[in-house]
Amino acid sequence: MKRILVTGGAGFVGSHLCERLLNEGNEVICLDNFFTGKKSKIIHLLVNPYFLLVRHDVTHPYFAEVDEIYNLACPASPVHYQLNPIKTVKTSVMGAVNMLGLAKRVKAKILQASSSEVYGDPAVHPQTENYWGNVNPIGVRSCYDEGKRCAESLFVSYHQQNHVKIKIARIFNTYGPKMEPDDGRVVSNFIVQALKGNNITVFGHGKQTRSFQYITDLNEALIRLMNTGPEFTQPVNIGNPVEYTILELAHEIIEITGSKSRIIFKALPEDDPTQRQPDITLAKKHLNHWEPKVALREGLTETIVYFDKYLQGK
Repeated sequence: MKRILVTGGAGFVGSHLCERLLNEGNEVICLDNFFTGKKSKIIHLLVNPYFLLVRHDVTHPYFAEVDEIYNLACPASPVHYQLNPIKTVKTSVMGAVNMLGLAKRVKAKILQASSSEVYGDPAVHPQTENYWGNVNPIGVRSCYDEGKRCAESLFVSYHQQNHVKIKIARIFNTYGPKMEPDDGRVVSNFIVQALKGNNITVFGHGKQTRSFQYITDLNEALIRLMNTGPEFTQPVNIGNPVEYTILELAHEIIEITGSKSRIIFKALPEDDPTQRQPDITLAKKHLNHWEPKVALREGLTETIVYFDKYLQGK
């Protein structure tokens, strides 16, 4: 049995990861300050004697004897990370410093949940890990983009200088049950609008592309990445390489829900990426032949069922 710390463990990704790690026979410490995380996402885990929930902000040091750390703490949707941009930067940077310090002290392996946002509005397509990105350092999204880029730099420096055992996952768009209906992500926005019969809001002309990854595929990759050998420290893209336009996503959700919603168009937000598609060659090579298993329609159907129950208060 390993003792595993998951920061941001009451969030969308973290709550699924905590449950998966517990089911595999580990002891799990879930750390969250509930800025965007919700206790309701992990409350069913509290009956497990090997699960510990701690209310804590990663911008302050935390001490525990652990074998592994998954550092997921940070608001991850534009509506949340732009709400308090200073807090977002501090969470990414100071949170990384504090968790790396803990990993150094207890000799734990530590994984950083980085983001495809480190690529900004990419001039290279699809994006490979050796692409340096095209990021506006003072734009509305910079608090998140640059925070994640700085966190990656810290991880590499702690490895080179202090021999901390690091892993860096560059996570692309992920969706699934336990997303919040008001989190501003395109999948949750469209599903909630469709289920309510409201207009579906598409920004720009809807021709910008995204690659959508189901939550179970992501967590499988994160665990496989954590289990790679100590010599493997480079960033890895984790996402679904199948590319869709935003307009295609909207039509797919309307079809699955049977909604009568109309699609309307609004101005594109500042610095919104026009293309986003991961090259997952490295993940396939180093993560035991990992690749996404859940097709978009299958994953959307599961997510729609979740949101339908959520909106009905079930």
